Amino acid sequence: MIRSMTGFGKVTAELGTRTANVEIKCLNSKQADLYIKLPSLYREGENQVRNEISRTLQRGKIELSVWFESTGNERNVTINQAIILDYINQLKLMEPTIQMPGNEILLPLVMRLPDVIKVDKQDFDEGEWTKLFAAIQQCIGLVEEFRLQEGRSIEDDFKTRIRIILEGVTRIRAIEKNRIDRLRERMTASITDIMERIKVDQNRFEQELIYYIEKLDINEEMVRLGNHCDYFIETLNTEESPGRKLGFISQEIGREINTIGSKANDSEIQRIVVEMKDELEKLKEQSFNVL
Repeated sequence: MIRSMTGFGKVTAELGTRTANVEIKCLNSKQADLYIKLPSLYREGENQVRNEISRTLQRGKIELSVWFESTGNERNVTINQAIILDYINQLKLMEPTIQMPGNEILLPLVMRLPDVIKVDKQDFDEGEWTKLFAAIQQCIGLVEEFRLQEGRSIEDDFKTRIRIILEGVTRIRAIEKNRIDRLRERMTASITDIMERIKVDQNRFEQELIYYIEKLDINEEMVRLGNHCDYFIETLNTEESPGRKLGFISQEIGREINTIGSKANDSEIQRIVVEMKDELEKLKEQSFNVL
């Protein structure tokens, strides 16, 4: 089962007096581009998170964000009353020389001064980190489920595109049966007009005609195109992370379709080739999003 590189997951976990929110967003990328935003308190766990994401999600542009919401019972900010009173007393000592404002104006000014607000520093809590890391792993699991669901849709789309391309090969084969005969007749009719005016070596003419018709033969290209399409489906069904390989196979499919178009020399075949190219471009776009 193939997986998309697009994914999303969100998990919340209760950590004492706080709620931790974990969110992961994934987009397609050629390699693993990780952007991890952890609260400063748990920065030392970043390597553990990075290794876990690289091991499980493997590839893509992956952004992990963790933020906390307080439940209201937490208290890690205090007002330093002693410093406030000291500031006010020192300011009042200046009252004989300058006119001091009233307390209703003085207090807001004092609250802006250094060390008035004290933030209690928290230490790394192993118990909280264990719960938070479990929530991150759960979020990664949700992303994997999302990727698998998207992968099923992409797989169905791949099979539809390949089927349409193979149907195009079948239609071309039906036209190909009479194409060479029509070319031979058209070239013989044209050379007959010339032969009435100049002498032409009939044996040499037949040799050149055979050589030219062989150059226009597209049977080999159609066989290879069919094989590439079969290989695409086989890779799709058997490999766990076939994204890059599917991209390479689609390039080979494109080469055969282009060669058929350039050698066909037939307007009806050219129309079918254009339809096949359109399906192939849609297939290539989807392959960029496969893990």
